[in-house]
Amino acid sequence: MIRLSSFDDLVLAARAQPERQRLLLVFAHIGLPADATPEQRASFEAGRGGALTPVMCVDKAAEDFAAFADLAADADRSGNAWSVVFVAAIGHRDGVAPSTDQVGIAMQQMIEAIGAGRPRGFALFDRDGRPVQLG
Repeated sequence: MIRLSSFDDLVLAARAQPERQRLLLVFAHIGLPADATPEQRASFEAGRGGALTPVMCVDKAAEDFAAFADLAADADRSGNAWSVVFVAAIGHRDGVAPSTDQVGIAMQQMIEAIGAGRPRGFALFDRDGRPVQLG
């Protein structure tokens, strides 16, 4: 298992793989649902809990990244408020890139898992590119 201390470490690890990698990125906002209880509100205000809402997604080749700061700046220019970014990778097989459909299906599965509160198996980073642990 690779120990990541930043998003940029993840990109370096993806570039080091024998097959090229596409990174699937789902940006999400952490907030409170309208029907949050007073206990949930207090917990959220103390920095715990909240609901994850996917707000945008993109896929990029690992080689397309210069630094996390560039990715964050692009995301901010979109106008979507985001708190964290989930990342997964889909690799080439025998030198063949995944199809648009394969990437789309994988991205849709990520979005559904995050929206349903089951974001397991993805790397997660805050707005500064630092790893985040949920739970």
